[in-house]
Amino acid sequence: MADRRRINGPVGPTAPPVYDCPQSRRVAKQLDDNAIRKIFLKTGVTPSASGSAYLEIEDPNATGPSGTSLKLTCTVHGPRALPRSAPFSPHIILSTHVKYAPFATRQRRGYLRDSSERDLGVHLETALRGAIIADRWPKSGVDIIVTIIEGDQNRDSPEYDRDEGWDMMNVLSGCITVASAAIADAGIDCVDTVAGGVAALVAKDDKSQPSIVLDPDVARYHKIFAACCVAYLPTRDEVTNIWFKGQLPGADAMIYNKMVERSLIACRNANQVVVLALKEAIRPAQQDSS
Repeated sequence: MADRRRINGPVGPTAPPVYDCPQSRRVAKQLDDNAIRKIFLKTGVTPSASGSAYLEIEDPNATGPSGTSLKLTCTVHGPRALPRSAPFSPHIILSTHVKYAPFATRQRRGYLRDSSERDLGVHLETALRGAIIADRWPKSGVDIIVTIIEGDQNRDSPEYDRDEGWDMMNVLSGCITVASAAIADAGIDCVDTVAGGVAALVAKDDKSQPSIVLDPDVARYHKIFAACCVAYLPTRDEVTNIWFKGQLPGADAMIYNKMVERSLIACRNANQVVVLALKEAIRPAQQDSS
């Protein structure tokens, strides 16, 4: 008896389709060092969750049809009551979970979280804890789950292996931004919308002097000396988390402050995208009420 659950392949040989006109390749864009890559953000993408958001960041060097380099999705579950066996908590219990999809990077990821993903979760929790008004939900918990569908890596670059994990800074920045939009979509009260931004100290070639750039694309530069990711509340002018990685040259003692200041510029640009996405989400409800 044949197995009806098995999907059998074709009996004879098959050939891939051949098109008359090959697809035209996209021309890579040249961005300024102070330019921020375009961000697409949409809320309410997962109806079963309390709040959700989806984020994409443009890849100016992409020649393929997608044209994006970072894809993130975030779901928020809660606030919901803690089990009776849990000890009393006067504020909400925040739980963050960041996980790469197995196909998100060039090197295939495992199904269990590794140390880098746990680090991203810790930094994300620290960044969001300063924005949420936690004492409004005593003995309650909320789960924030971020899935990295595609990492911020140029898979076509021949020097892909030398990135040394610098792309994690851009990933954390995107996680903070998309989680902030998902939390607002879930109706959780916050003091402000938190946004993430990155600045890096890079060298364009082996002869150029190091310079600070916003929203760095790892594949564009010869070497990255240091990078700084900041979580920022623009309205309150407060920083909830800073993650610094690398080594700074000892010649300029103020270069660390300059990197933080440039990161805040990227945070303000990302916050504008969050505000516009939330306004578009509530616009249909306002039209129905009117």
